[in-house]
Amino acid sequence: MVTHFQKGQLVLLARVNQKWYIAVWMEKTKKIQVNFYKSASGKEPVRDWLMELSKEERRQIGDDIKTVEYGWPIGMPVCRPLGEKLFEVRTELKNTIARVLFCIVGNQMLLLHGFIKKTEKTPNDEKNIAKRRMKEAILK
Repeated sequence: MVTHFQKGQLVLLARVNQKWYIAVWMEKTKKIQVNFYKSASGKEPVRDWLMELSKEERRQIGDDIKTVEYGWPIGMPVCRPLGEKLFEVRTELKNTIARVLFCIVGNQMLLLHGFIKKTEKTPNDEKNIAKRRMKEAILK
């Protein structure tokens, strides 16, 4: 039997009770690259917002962003489409809920807006901020 292996695979070959066993692990690769939206003045509002949060909250949100980055396309409960090419990363923190709104441009996940959710439905004001930033970023 001939087996072809791809770059990034880890192969384990073992002999147990006169039988050969092979195990193959694929290296996880990013499906999309994460980038922060940058305003004309050079500010990165999502990065600034994240830095205002505790280290643990940043880690949790980062883990969810990474889940999307490596698993795209991905759905609930981590990610949800909001329409008009806008998506949200959904993170349940200890005492609250955080959202990071993003869009996909080519093969990149552009983080547009982050906020702590206070209502059941994602507020239109928050979506509008993300939509405005998305239009700015795409027109650059």
